[in-house]
Amino acid sequence: METTQARTDARTAPRTADGSAAQDTLACDVLVIGGGPAGSTVAPLLAEKGHRVVLLEKAHHPRFHIGESLLPANLPILERLGVADEVRAIGMEKWGAEFVSPWHDHRQEFQFAEAWDKSMPFAYQVKRADFDHILIRNAARKGVEVVEGCKVTAVDFLPGDAGAVVRAQHDDGREQRWQARFVVDASGRDTFLANRFQIKHRNPRHNSSAMYAHFAGARRNDGRAEGNITIFWFDHGWFWFIPLSDGATSIGATVWPYYMKTKGKRTLDQFLRDTIAMCPALAERLADATQVTPAEATGNFSYISERNHGANYLLLGDAFAFIDPVFSSGVMLAMNSGVAGAEAIDTCLSRPAEAAAALRKFDKVMRHGPSAFSWFIYRITNPTMRDMFMGPRNVFRVKEALLSVLAGDVFGKTPIWRSVRVFKLIYYASSAFHFRRSLAAWRKRRINIRPVEEAGMSVGR
Repeated sequence: METTQARTDARTAPRTADGSAAQDTLACDVLVIGGGPAGSTVAPLLAEKGHRVVLLEKAHHPRFHIGESLLPANLPILERLGVADEVRAIGMEKWGAEFVSPWHDHRQEFQFAEAWDKSMPFAYQVKRADFDHILIRNAARKGVEVVEGCKVTAVDFLPGDAGAVVRAQHDDGREQRWQARFVVDASGRDTFLANRFQIKHRNPRHNSSAMYAHFAGARRNDGRAEGNITIFWFDHGWFWFIPLSDGATSIGATVWPYYMKTKGKRTLDQFLRDTIAMCPALAERLADATQVTPAEATGNFSYISERNHGANYLLLGDAFAFIDPVFSSGVMLAMNSGVAGAEAIDTCLSRPAEAAAALRKFDKVMRHGPSAFSWFIYRITNPTMRDMFMGPRNVFRVKEALLSVLAGDVFGKTPIWRSVRVFKLIYYASSAFHFRRSLAAWRKRRINIRPVEEAGMSVGR
């Protein structure tokens, strides 16, 4: 896509950290670090409000990225951004989610249409290269100054309300500076500002690693269920099975950290195939499939930062926190953080007297999303939780509430929370009834979430 350079603001003379004039420093109201879903959501929303926005992306779109499964709650945001039709054209419709357990004799399918709010019955599976390209191209159309192939190297915050000077390097080695009134960190797992401030920490309550690749020729479900995501539990974690519109299927294993240490001298491709063989139900669906992309892996999957905002900056999406991809919440939380971040920044820049209240509201939104999913994520491999997922009941509308969470409907006015609390009470009561099993599972999980340097290599189910 065509990119442009940020415009110099002739009305104010940019200053460096020491206060001296910097004629080669460009100026803007908001500088966004990162052109993924969070950055490409907050940037056009701010541009539409009349702010001068620069977005710096270190890569060139389209580029490969994992996290292909959207939630129904993504769709209203796509409509708001004006990209719903473009995403529909590249997406595979996803009407539900399927769970497969080797400890149960049936498969369990959940339909989003059966959630509390019946108005969001489906979502999409998307190739992230295409999806992210649509979003960043839309940002440029909306007036954002998009600069690709430009990696931020430093952010120097200035005294008072002067903002910050951001230094970046282009692919060709050129260095450039921008002075921005506000900085947005949407750098994803690079967590640029969190690393700079040393406020990023491993989540003490969860820890996982992942490896993944795309396959052609995987056996899918029939009819409208063809695009459904399938989650397969197995001894060392769980797999995802995400069908894409071009015929490829994204396959990934999210495992406890100790398991990655058992790779030994095997290539990652072979290790992934050997791991798939441990899950007969998945291996059957891949019996005639061919791996079409090299396997990739990522570790230290779960982390959180101490704060998500400060004087003249915000942290959005994965730049603030990430838990686990089991409920496909990553893109939705990133884009929702972009919506919330745009509202907060607009208030800070346009109505400074209301800034403190706006940032408190932003902080509440940012913490609510991960919190809403984390309780389930921490327990998703627990036998009691597996039993409840594989045999759902709608007493006190708990199944509808659970489906609303799976759909990402956690920020609106849908009154699900009383039923969610009932679901949790049922979980605790069932855990107490199976006390010995629950205690064994709790102890095992404590071992499983240890960082790899602490985890024993002989740990298994």
